[in-house]
Amino acid sequence: MNTEEFAKKFNKIQPIIGCIVILFLVWFSFKLHVPKLIFGLLIGLGFGYTLTRSRFGFAGGIKRIYVRGEGSLTKALLITFAAVTLIYGAIQWTASTKGAIPAFLAKNGEAIIPGTQNVFMTNIGTVLGGFLFGIGMIIAGGCASGTLADFGEGEGHAMIAFPLFILGTIPGHYLREVIDRNPIGKVRVRIHFPQYVGYLGAIILTFVGLLFLYILTKAYENKRKKEGTYLDPKSDYEDFEKELKDNLDVSPWGSALYHKVFVERWSFKTGALILSIISGCYIIFTNKAWGVTSAFTHIAVWFLGLFGVHFDDKAFDSVYKAISNGILADAGVLLDIGIVVGSFLAFLMAGRFKLNLKFNSKNAFLFGLGGLLMGFGSRLAKGCNIGALYSSLPNFSISGWVFLVAISLGAVVGLKLFKGSSCLIPPRHRDVRDFK
Repeated sequence: MNTEEFAKKFNKIQPIIGCIVILFLVWFSFKLHVPKLIFGLLIGLGFGYTLTRSRFGFAGGIKRIYVRGEGSLTKALLITFAAVTLIYGAIQWTASTKGAIPAFLAKNGEAIIPGTQNVFMTNIGTVLGGFLFGIGMIIAGGCASGTLADFGEGEGHAMIAFPLFILGTIPGHYLREVIDRNPIGKVRVRIHFPQYVGYLGAIILTFVGLLFLYILTKAYENKRKKEGTYLDPKSDYEDFEKELKDNLDVSPWGSALYHKVFVERWSFKTGALILSIISGCYIIFTNKAWGVTSAFTHIAVWFLGLFGVHFDDKAFDSVYKAISNGILADAGVLLDIGIVVGSFLAFLMAGRFKLNLKFNSKNAFLFGLGGLLMGFGSRLAKGCNIGALYSSLPNFSISGWVFLVAISLGAVVGLKLFKGSSCLIPPRHRDVRDFK
């Protein structure tokens, strides 16, 4: 596509709507007053915009290489894991030199090393929850952050999965607490690698693990190339999101520039690096790592409370405390809202927003089932692809590695069990005829 073709086809109304949304966000931010809440919303906007602009997703890191044979997104995920490992490592080391200690060892009033809140106890809940989450994200069409981003993009599968995802967190949250109280949950381990090998050793150990996964990804790509079941990484780009053929030569201050700034798709690597920077900013200013699904539980409990439903078990005490001042006084909730709106804005400014409701009742059932599995699994594992993986593994917790294995196995099982059953999962993955 050249500049002239883009200018003719571009929907000029949507960017105007996008500007109105931005003005509303500015007004809403002033109404929040509390800096922590404003920051949470802004960070969410950044995450959402980046996820959509680069078409970045954690579920896709497994699905894409399995279906297409190419690991461009998988390798980008490894890049962002490596980048945040360096960022988190520097932050943790600095805090430790000032006397801070890991969150799980701290007593009231003691300084906590940022990010160690995600050094979780690893037990059967981590494994089972991660496995169920992996299946769920495949049939729902996205992980936790991906579901929020897809919702903002107008994807119908996310609109079905999202509310059931939220409701599914309640039984998952409760069961995890029950497991932790009983003998089966006592078979557990919590390892924060710097306590055993120091921060330099922990960074090296994490990099070795990531390098192994990179080599594994390259080997699998080579295997698929030999089979003839490998697709070019950019073959799924929409024509309008590719770089314009005449680029900025024809109209350096007009349509071509607008396309470059707001429409042209970012590479997975670009998305990975920007997500790493935003994640670093978040932990620096909040002293904790990015999370998504804890806020989902807060939303679920708040929503059911509107209808008189109350949970008396002590497992929900912390949830009620978090929402005691109102649901919009929860920075995590505002961050999640920000992801949705950020993705919405990315599509509006690119003039490409539209509702996608092209699915049947069977697909709708699977999207809902996927949402429930993700909600249940995420709280059973104490986190999703973000809290239990992206904010755990680079914070040197063994739980992140265990969750990575569990979610990957669950995703592959989901791809095999539901192949061809959903509009989101192709019927064949390794047939050469599909790669001509």
